[in-house]
Amino acid sequence: MIKNIFILILLLILTACDENPTKQNFDGKKLLESKCASCHDINMPPIISDAELAPPIMAVSFHVHSLVSPIDESQRTLKAIEFVTDYIFNPSFEKSFCDKDSLERYGLMPSQKDKLTKDEAKAVASYMFSHYTQENLTNIEKKQAAFDALAPGEKIAIKNSCLGCHGIEIKKVGPSFISIANKFTKNKDEMIQSIKNGSKGKWSKGAVMPAFEKIEDKDLEVLSEWILKTAKSHR
Repeated sequence: MIKNIFILILLLILTACDENPTKQNFDGKKLLESKCASCHDINMPPIISDAELAPPIMAVSFHVHSLVSPIDESQRTLKAIEFVTDYIFNPSFEKSFCDKDSLERYGLMPSQKDKLTKDEAKAVASYMFSHYTQENLTNIEKKQAAFDALAPGEKIAIKNSCLGCHGIEIKKVGPSFISIANKFTKNKDEMIQSIKNGSKGKWSKGAVMPAFEKIEDKDLEVLSEWILKTAKSHR
């Protein structure tokens, strides 16, 4: 019994003194945002600007992924991750996949040895090639196309999270748009003021409508018209 206890204590000591603890899991997305976004546009699709300091991350990801030369095609993404992880610390004109015009425009990326660890760099590279993919870009473009096709008033409602509290036909946190339209059919200006300045107790005791002062007057006009029109179409 004493021998078993001694062995258990010894194992606990050895475990506590392990010089190779489990590696920390790094958030590649957060690292990309904090370490790379000051120079690279990280949107997908990117927002192109004449003042950009470096190529968009999506362009880098697509370019590197298509131009690395893996021995086995199934290893293409791993090869791309390896390339970016190394290039972050050891950039050179010889390694770069950028075309001549891009190199002249942006110059050579400075080494990030003093800003990232190797594990952090690998996390950034891994996130790049899992997020900036053609499949994800296609899905984003489809969602954007669907949003672009919406009525202007509905776009304003979505941008300002109105649909989180109000259903078109059903009550959520606040009354439905049909109920709102019925209340303000003959007084659209009062509806606009309720949206802009907020209200309390108009629908139920203690209910509070927060103020949306940042919505421009012209957008409030469009939003209120959409609420009235949408409510009529659902009656």
